Amino acid sequence: MDSVAIASLVLGLLLGAMTFLFIFRIVLTWYPQVDLTRFPFNVIAVPTEPFLSPSRKIVPPLGGVDITPILWVGIFSLVREILLGQQGLLTMMQRGF
Repeated sequence: MDSVAIASLVLGLLLGAMTFLFIFRIVLTWYPQVDLTRFPFNVIAVPTEPFLSPSRKIVPPLGGVDITPILWVGIFSLVREILLGQQGLLTMMQRGF
């Protein structure tokens, strides 16, 4: 396994896990009574909050709904597609183009 394949594997797992966590975070926004500092909810909140906190200062809630987790799902999906998609940069490097 060469370094590009290892980087693709690690980035794929990391970007997929973050997308998954943000999707769970979107579901948790439907339940405002949930305490994000308690287990098992802190497993979702701790890795996502460093991304959400600064973005909330830039993007205000629309109609009282925090849309920043939705934006981050889109950003992570886009980055994953650009790097690892069928025509992605790392995919093309693996093929030798």
